[in-house]
Amino acid sequence: MTATTAPVRGARARSAFSKRNVLPWVFLAPGLLLALVFKFLPMGKGVWLSFFKVRPFLGDHWVGLDNYTRVLTDHRFQEAIGHTLLLGLGQSLGAIAVGFALALLLEGQARSLKIVRTAVFLPVVTATAVVGEMWRLLYYPTSDGLINHGLGLLGLGPTQFLDNPDTALWATMVMSVWMLAPYNMVIILAGLAGVDRTLYEAAAMDGVSLWQRLRYVTLPAIRPALGIVLTLAAIRGLRVFTEVYVLTGGGPAGSTEVWMTRAYTLGFTRNDIGGASAASVVLLCVTLLLTVTVNYFRKRGDAR
Repeated sequence: MTATTAPVRGARARSAFSKRNVLPWVFLAPGLLLALVFKFLPMGKGVWLSFFKVRPFLGDHWVGLDNYTRVLTDHRFQEAIGHTLLLGLGQSLGAIAVGFALALLLEGQARSLKIVRTAVFLPVVTATAVVGEMWRLLYYPTSDGLINHGLGLLGLGPTQFLDNPDTALWATMVMSVWMLAPYNMVIILAGLAGVDRTLYEAAAMDGVSLWQRLRYVTLPAIRPALGIVLTLAAIRGLRVFTEVYVLTGGGPAGSTEVWMTRAYTLGFTRNDIGGASAASVVLLCVTLLLTVTVNYFRKRGDAR
């Protein structure tokens, strides 16, 4: 009896084990298929096209690394690199600082705070194109614009925020900070929720100042959350596109042109698909390198 039932039990165990292994992949299959068709295959095609001079209906011509050389030596791309780094660094640091301040102000379990947090988070779930159009109205270059109307009440003349090469990039940066800060706020709020409250009580009994409590209690406790925020900020900073495209389109006089808008212009305006693909591949490699670097230093800091 035992000899005959043992193989049956083994077969049932193997069957249950195989079902447990296969079932998660069944649920993941639709998403993986969509990612393969609409993300990874086009990504591979872009890498392939970066080595060719793309000529529709005439056949692609192999050029090797010429597209990469042309992109990296193009002065317009070199200027775009500077704008990308400045805009990415500014919006990342600004969004982290504002998000941290919002998290400190809106931390708590009161119902009113939940309503305020929901309202503050609305810019994140609003389409970037809609946000850009709204800020275009705010930056309207006459006294009819909301910001210029407020400046008029202070006795200051209308400012050409988006039409002035000296202010256009900074105006775009302000909009990006306004749009990204609430997302950072939510992540930092999750980190603040895990802080041991007895540490705050002990700090209050010791008579420490607010700055000392932030520096020695709050910041060390939310380091993992800040690491996530920094990683996401590094990725977003280099891939900025929609904000610039909607607000200024890279102008005026190329003063807000970033890497992505330059690649877009190269591919869809000048019909240089090979050069645009090479620019995109370079951006992908830089983003991967920066992400790995940020994660390395984050894990190194957590190990300490």
